[in-house]
Amino acid sequence: MALKRTNHNRILAGVCGGLANYLDWDPTLVRIVYAALTIFSAAFPGLIVYLILWLLMPPADEPEPL
Repeated sequence: MALKRTNHNRILAGVCGGLANYLDWDPTLVRIVYAALTIFSAAFPGLIVYLILWLLMPPADEPEPL
């Protein structure tokens, strides 16, 4: 399975949902872990990594949910 942003498990850009699909984890768990890492790393590195992943990860081929 390729690392792609998701359309159905997204809150902002689908990055954490895509990581959850790739790792076969629960999307909520990935969001909690990512938020905790961002907070404990002085917030800015986590936000920059999220923006970089948003730009580098291709969108999924799945259709938008209704």
